[in-house]
Amino acid sequence: MTDQATDTLRAAEHERERMRQEIIDDLDEEIELELQEDGLDGSISESENAFRREYFRELVRLQTELVKLQDWVQATGQRIVVLFEGRDAAGKGGVIKRITQRLNPRICRVAALPAPTDREKTQWYFQRYVAHLPAAGEIVLFDRSWYNRAGVEHVMGFCTDEEYEEFFRSVPEFERMLVRSGIKLVKYWFSITDDEQEARFRARMEDRLKQWKLSPMDLESRRRWEAYTKAKETMLEKSSIEEAPWWVVQAVDKKRARLNCINHLLSLVPYKPVPRPEVVLPPRVYHSDYERQPTPDAMIVPEIY
Repeated sequence: MTDQATDTLRAAEHERERMRQEIIDDLDEEIELELQEDGLDGSISESENAFRREYFRELVRLQTELVKLQDWVQATGQRIVVLFEGRDAAGKGGVIKRITQRLNPRICRVAALPAPTDREKTQWYFQRYVAHLPAAGEIVLFDRSWYNRAGVEHVMGFCTDEEYEEFFRSVPEFERMLVRSGIKLVKYWFSITDDEQEARFRARMEDRLKQWKLSPMDLESRRRWEAYTKAKETMLEKSSIEEAPWWVVQAVDKKRARLNCINHLLSLVPYKPVPRPEVVLPPRVYHSDYERQPTPDAMIVPEIY
């Protein structure tokens, strides 16, 4: 083998190693997320460790399928809306984070609306949500949705009884209209137990990185657990329609809930792999008169790690 061939082989091996490290770095981000959430102190049983390995394998596999779904949605001009509802600390944000983690934010975006403004309160109730619906080739994940009226607004007294009843008269027709327009509408309720919510709240109280997640409204929801339960039961009964039924995710186990929800979402959409054109990296253009200018030391971020 000539020296040139050897150098070429070494360069190719070096490039493959760089790509491998890039993939590992991406996976490490997910692992760091899980370690942070679990609060592991280094003591983990072999059975727990085995499940974690299986969880990561399945999550990456499902995220690969989500990329295929994204490509299909973009190529075919589909429009998908997924609603995530559930009690505070039920795990909605966790599954949304795993769904979007590998996807293009220009295609799959999250809508998490704040409390309505004074002006929005005078509008048609669904108006501010309509503005976030997808165009062709887009997926929108609602982290809480128009079902705020059926839950927190009703329980906390932020709407009148007349507005509450009108919501249930309107929402089936509103959602049928969305479906008739060509939108695929999927609705998930994340279900946890009383004890599990209390445990997650107490964990947040102890974790400085998560204390911001606890709002006065969250704390009040603990006191009104039974009222929220009744509101949830009424919501599922009155707004689960054939065109857009409710799906309940058993969410006491966060990791299993994420896998089950993503797997179920994929099963509801008849996506197919979209052929991708071969990507050819063009050669870099060199100019003999180009001279790279040094970066001033004052602009360099200190390398303390």
